[in-house]
Formats: sequence, structure tokens, C-alpha cells
Amino acid sequence: MININGLSVLFSNAYILQDISFVINKGDRIGLVGKNGAGKTTLLRILKGIMQPDEGNVSYPKDTSIGFLPQEMSFKGSKSVFEETLKAFEKIIELKKNITKFEQELKEITDYSSDNYYELLQKLTDANDSFSMLGGHNVDAETEKILLGLGFTKEQLDMPVNTFSGGWRMRIELAKLLLQKPDLLLVDEPTNHLDIESIQWLENFLCRYHGAVVVVSHDRTFLDNVTNRTIEINLAKIFDYNVPYSTYIIKRTERIEQQKSRYENQQKTIEQTEKFIERFRYKATKSRQVQSRIKMLEKLDIVEVDDIDNSSIYVKFPPAPQSGKVVVEVQKLSKRYDTKSVLKNIEFIIDKGDKIAFVGKNGEGKTTLARIINKEIEFEGICNIGYNVAIGYYAQNETELLNPNKTVFETIDDIAVGDIRQKVRHILGSFLFRGDDIEKKVKVLSGGEKARLALAKLLLAPVNLLILDEPTNHLDMKAKEILKKALINYNGTLIVVSHDRHFLQGLTNKVFEFRHQCIKQYNGDVFDFLRTRNLESLQELEYKTKVIDSKETDSKTTSNKQQWEKKKETDRLIRKINSEIEKIETEISKAEFRMQEIEKILENPATDMTHDTYPKLFEEYQGLKKHNDLKLKDWEDLHRKLEILNTEK
Repeated sequence: MININGLSVLFSNAYILQDISFVINKGDRIGLVGKNGAGKTTLLRILKGIMQPDEGNVSYPKDTSIGFLPQEMSFKGSKSVFEETLKAFEKIIELKKNITKFEQELKEITDYSSDNYYELLQKLTDANDSFSMLGGHNVDAETEKILLGLGFTKEQLDMPVNTFSGGWRMRIELAKLLLQKPDLLLVDEPTNHLDIESIQWLENFLCRYHGAVVVVSHDRTFLDNVTNRTIEINLAKIFDYNVPYSTYIIKRTERIEQQKSRYENQQKTIEQTEKFIERFRYKATKSRQVQSRIKMLEKLDIVEVDDIDNSSIYVKFPPAPQSGKVVVEVQKLSKRYDTKSVLKNIEFIIDKGDKIAFVGKNGEGKTTLARIINKEIEFEGICNIGYNVAIGYYAQNETELLNPNKTVFETIDDIAVGDIRQKVRHILGSFLFRGDDIEKKVKVLSGGEKARLALAKLLLAPVNLLILDEPTNHLDMKAKEILKKALINYNGTLIVVSHDRHFLQGLTNKVFEFRHQCIKQYNGDVFDFLRTRNLESLQELEYKTKVIDSKETDSKTTSNKQQWEKKKETDRLIRKINSEIEKIETEISKAEFRMQEIEKILENPATDMTHDTYPKLFEEYQGLKKHNDLKLKDWEDLHRKLEILNTEK
């Protein structure tokens, strides 16, 4: 158990974190969420011990090991991928060296009865025992398993680390971290560097992980699949719920609505009480009741409604200019890098208005094709761009292409032309760069701020073909939803490369799957694509199971029996839930009847009450109100479950 007590962090005389406290338990899978700049990475760095808070502390049990994967890091060294990853086993490597050393020293001893011989023999035995206990004999197999799961091929394991891009090097660091198996695993935006298949592999790994996990991510599907608890940082405070992200959003909304309802009811009661006091303040026969109400108001705990930071970006793409019906036409297109063939004789047509998702493993040619369409790289074959097609392109490394020494304003103003230059400040404001923010140098911006600035560049000129390569990296949840809505409303043609399944859902009408140097087209969005392929996970893209006729018959019989048993169990659950709903409705009705009785008593100034009767009635009323709020929530939850069960029938 790790305790975070009264943590506060000040930055530029404002709190990023203020008096936050929570506990991390061994089995926790915590999704740490919040807007860009909310303080998520700061909190991870404090948990790791890289930085200290201004107030408060973090306490750990003795010998707790903590692993941390930051968003960005520098990479050095020319070892192979496999050798670099083996650095995760420092203790095992040291033990192996000692074993070799002890064995060599034993060979040189001729007096087998000497104390030195027995001492060396004991050291060798202890080292071998420790080596076995730490899993030294399985190191190579475990390392290969993790690296292959994260998307490396067997051929790549022997390649030098410095031949890989930053994203692939980050995977090596993630592999080292997973192999070390720390008690607390802290990972900051791990999905930014993974394709969909690797993300799903990581999801399965983290779900089975032995220790606690705290993950910062803006990938909603990833969080829902991995986490069992959500901590959101909002306006320097935290909201902590033992549910995955999507459920948390519902519960947080319900909580705020309940707070508003309780606040309004309390204010109404206070107003009525103050009117009573004012009306009978100088009436001797009512003095005891007046004093009772005054004391009650003094002791009253005022209901507070949680503050939520609702600031967000605003994205609206300019209307797309008219183009020809065919936007892109590709025939017999091939691309190779040195001896490696990436695309081979691919053919397709993109029509005006198409919205297409490029999916597939990293290295299969998604970015390559996007760059070919944008006329950035050479290729073999034909790639014709249609009549009057104007392309807007967002590169996967777009944030790295920004000039670090320019200001936010200069970045946009230097490329804006014509009348749009008069709207530069307005555009920056819609991406949350306001006031002095526009004079900041790009090099001091966070990853999320750089991503917003790069996206702002797309609004400077109207285009009718948008090509976006991983546009959601570094964007927070709300920004991604706003961008998605803007792209849905965009009336041009769209090509989007993304690993974010929630972002892609409902956005596209076609999917291009990149696999084995070829492209296969599917209609619909990413989940339609998965259902069409009858897949439970994208890891199954490598094969399809063939079922012989005899097995199909057995499978059908088993399936019918399973369906009958499932229907029987569903009917039982429906009956049980309906019974619980009736019970809750009866309880709510009884409570509401008693609340009406109390309201009549409290609202009647003529009612003669003793000194302590009024506070007791008011307390009873508040208790009944709280009881009904909770029961109403249970009632809504049961109805949601009932709706799901009826749908499954």
C-alpha cells in the first residue's frame, strides 16, 4: 500500500495540485486522467521520486520497487535491440558474471580440503540458487516474448537500437520496464508509440500484471479495458472512483447533478428558515423556535458543487472547395526502402467525400502511403491526384517539425496569407492560446500544447483532402472528442491513420487494412471492420481458423445448448432485477410520503415545536433525501442492466 498525503505543488504562484490524498493498493489499475497541463506527469514524477512536492508526502512500504516510463526520453547506445533490453536484468547479469568467475576460480584450486575451496563452493551455490530464483534460465525467452508482443520481428531483435525511430526505442524502454516487474508500474502515454495490435497485447499484459499500475492515457478504449479505478485531476483537485473511465464519466456527472439538487434544496430550506426568523424574530411566543432555527443555520454544512474545468478547444474546418469525383487513383503502386518492400502493386480509388481509416501494424506502409499521396516521397507506379484537389497534411511527427525558437504567434502568423492573417489571434484563442500564451516559445510547450498548435495550422487554408497521421497523440479526451466531431462535420475527403479505436469509431465509412505489402478495403468504421473479419482482437489478423464440416456440426450443437443456457440465466437475472426495482420503488414512495409530512410541518409557522424538534426534523428530512438520491441511483443502474439484458435476449 502506497499513501499519498496532503500533496500540493505550486507553479507560477498557482496550484497544479492542492492538498490531494489517496492510497494505491497492490491490485489497483489506475487510469490517471485530466486535461493537458492538469498535473498528471507531475504526479507520476513525484510518485517515482524524481521531484518533491511543495507540501505533503508519499510513503512506501520498505523495498517497494517503482518503474517509470516517461512520455519523452533521450536514447543512447548502439547495442542490438535484444542486448539493450537485457539491461532490465542487471541483478541476473551480475549473478551470471559472478558464477562464471567462481567457476573459473574453483578450477584453479588444487587443494580441495582448504577453507578457500569450501568458501568458493558456497558462494557458487548461493549465486546459482539466486540465479534460479530470479528466473535467470528464462531470461532470453521472456525478453523475446515481450519484444515480439510489442511489435518487433525476430529479425529486428539483432538490429542496432540507433537504427530505430524514437517510437520504437520507446518500446524497448517499455519492454525493459515490463521485464523488471516493479511493484508499482507508472506509464505515461504508452499507446502513443504502439499500433492497435501492440496496444491490445499491452492491455492483456497489464490486466494480468502482478503489481499496481498507474497509467496516464487519453485512449479511452485502452483505459476501459485495462483500469479498474479512475483518478481525474481537475483544477488542482482529484476525483477518485473505483471504476473504469467511461463509467467514471457517468458517475461524476450523476454526482454533480446530485450535488446541484441537494444545493438547491438546501438553499430553498435556508431561504424558508430565514423568512421564518425574520417574520417572528420579535414575537415572544415564537422566540424559542426562532432561536432554534438560528442555531440550526449556524451549524449547517453548506452543500458544495464540484468545480469542473470546462475550457476546451474549438475546431471548425473551413468549407471544402469543390473537387472532381475521383480524389485519388492508385494503380500498380510499389514502394521499397533499400531491400525491404513495403507496398507492392497496390490499387484503389478514393472518391469525393470518402472518410477512410488506415489500420495495420507499424511498418506495414500506412505513413508511407500517406506521404506518397502528399507528394513527399518517390515511388513506382501511378498515384494520380484528382481535379482541383487541395491537400491538408498532418504528419505523425508534426509536433517535432515545429520550430522550437519561434513563438506560438509567429508559428501561425509566418505561414498565414491573405485575409486569414487578421484571424490568427482568433484561431489561436480557439485552441486555448490566449493572452501571454501566444508569446511563449514552442520549445517550452507541453506535448499537448504542441499538438494543438500543429492542428491550428490546418485551419489556415481551405482544403478538400485532409490526411491526418496519428493526430490524437498528446491530445486530451475532450480535445479528441471535439476534433472527432469537427472531422465528422467536415464536408471534404478524409484519410486518417490512427491506433485510437474510440476516436475511429463512427468517424470513417471505409477501412484500408495494410498487411503483407497489400491493402484490403472494408466498408464501415474500425469496429465494423473487426466484426466483418469475425475477430475478437486484432492479434488474430495473422490467421483465420479453418473449421471442417464435422466440427461445424458439433460446434452448432454446442452453440445451441450454450444459447439456451444463456437465455435461461438471462431470464433469471431479469426476474431478480425486476423484483429489486419494485422493492426500491416501494422504499422511495415511503420516504417521499414522510418527506412531504415533514415539509408541511416545517413550512407552517404556527406549528409549536420544542427547542430541539426542528433540527431533528430537518436532519430526518436531509437523511431521507440522501436515502432517496442513493436509491434513485440504484434504480437507474438496475434499469440500465435490465435494458442490456433485454437487448441480449
